[in-house]
Amino acid sequence: MSKNQKSNMQFLFGKKNYKFMLIGIGVIILGFILMAGGGSDDPNVFNPEMYNFRRIRLAPTLVLIGLGIEIYAIMLNPNK
Repeated sequence: MSKNQKSNMQFLFGKKNYKFMLIGIGVIILGFILMAGGGSDDPNVFNPEMYNFRRIRLAPTLVLIGLGIEIYAIMLNPNK
């Protein structure tokens, strides 16, 4: 590669795209953290906390919102 070709190389995404990607990844990770736990140490004892609002509604919604943010970050035109 010549010196002129190296100077013309650019990143695929802009700074704004990467910001939104990091936000989306953070939201997805938060959703998975909220989904974790809830099990019982004793397999013969049922723990109803496994089916609370946080694990059934909130966490999967956060994961889907994070995926939506990731799609937006990929489709975003950094030049506008």
